[in-house]
Amino acid sequence: MPDAERPPARLGVLVSGGGTNLAALLSAIDADPDFGGEVVVVGSDRPDAGGLQRAEEAGISTVVERLADHDDRRAWEDALIAALTAHRPEVVVLAGFMRLLTGEFLSRWPDRVINTHPSLLPAFRGANAVRDALEYGVKLTGSTVHLVDEEVDHGPVIAQRGVAVADDDTEETLHERIKAVEHELLPECVKLLSQGRLVVDGRHVRVREAL
Repeated sequence: MPDAERPPARLGVLVSGGGTNLAALLSAIDADPDFGGEVVVVGSDRPDAGGLQRAEEAGISTVVERLADHDDRRAWEDALIAALTAHRPEVVVLAGFMRLLTGEFLSRWPDRVINTHPSLLPAFRGANAVRDALEYGVKLTGSTVHLVDEEVDHGPVIAQRGVAVADDDTEETLHERIKAVEHELLPECVKLLSQGRLVVDGRHVRVREAL
């Protein structure tokens, strides 16, 4: 149970695509009165991202900062920071956001930027994790939820869950099963972070017992 006197953590969510992880997060929040967090803004680098429509349908404020509208990546990131900060998020959730973020961004939300990745990190970092797992021939891959640092798919691991690889899997079939796991694991981890129950010690993340 979260602290009864503590207001829900304000969550900002960044998306680049259809927003299925956002939808899973919103459903989890709606279903759990003790979740401890609420989404106050959804941002994207793409005005056509489906996740923005999901947010608008849910009555959530949206912001869009296209990289092409700025002189360089630094100016783009500064604009994204400003757009998000206007909504005062305490936690930032990367839910299929396909842009790298620098230390300047992360320093605004230390140990409070969370991401999901379709592999059991540190295996298969990068944008082609599902394809790489199939090509390597592993029998088990899965989903990792981790805190974000300045390296790609590198920050401290919060939770992982395995997904078996079938002999006849394609990249699409395997990714669909991994996404089904992501849709459960990401909200679980966002809930813990919202409730202030994660303790970060170097690369180790531990979960405090609920009060």
